[in-house]
Amino acid sequence: MSTIVDLSIPMHRDMVTFPRINPPQMLMFDTWEDFAKGVGADKYGVDKLTASYTVIQSDHAGTHMDALKHIRPDGPGASEIPLDYCFSDGVVLDFRHKEYGAGISAEDIDEALDKIGYKLKEKDIVLIQTGASAYNDDQERYLRDHCGMTREATLHLISKGVRMMGIDAVTFDPPVWAMFEREQFWEAHRVMWEEDYWHLENLTNLDQLPAYGFKLSVLPIKWVGTTGAPVRAVAIIDD
Repeated sequence: MSTIVDLSIPMHRDMVTFPRINPPQMLMFDTWEDFAKGVGADKYGVDKLTASYTVIQSDHAGTHMDALKHIRPDGPGASEIPLDYCFSDGVVLDFRHKEYGAGISAEDIDEALDKIGYKLKEKDIVLIQTGASAYNDDQERYLRDHCGMTREATLHLISKGVRMMGIDAVTFDPPVWAMFEREQFWEAHRVMWEEDYWHLENLTNLDQLPAYGFKLSVLPIKWVGTTGAPVRAVAIIDD
């Protein structure tokens, strides 16, 4: 038997998103009655059939994966994210003790690994726990109160064979206010200019996972040409 832990946040019109990212718009296109009438089934006594919604969705709202095209204009889009990196062993590194706005260093990564007694291997998926998902429905706090990855820490994980990473915050980097304060802008994201790596944002429920010893499935929707794609991220823990 296995336990499945849902790591994706709910998608709805009032959800908190990163600045300049629109929340999804979910509009009923056909009611049960409209469809039956539209196809003519109502004339045969079937007055209710199938309903459907039209969803207008940003490729960076909710739990999603950034494609290389997010940074490189000519880079591969979401449909070209290699699936080999999207199902693998998971590792959670806990940085809830870091102050808000702090950048996670390579030394911090090593200390977190030493604390749980784990040695990274190629294709591990590393999840960064900041604690921000505890208030991901609070617009002000979710955008402000978390630490984030630095260029140094991202390259350090890549050097250990990790190409897929994720975070329980609204951005992989420190919050916007901290980036402007230090005049260091999306430096973890910009590692994509020189390295092929992918990260997830807006994860949740990392506190329900062990530090390691579980599988992660983080398969992105196969959207062609987009700079990212929604992910239904789940952890699979063998009982």
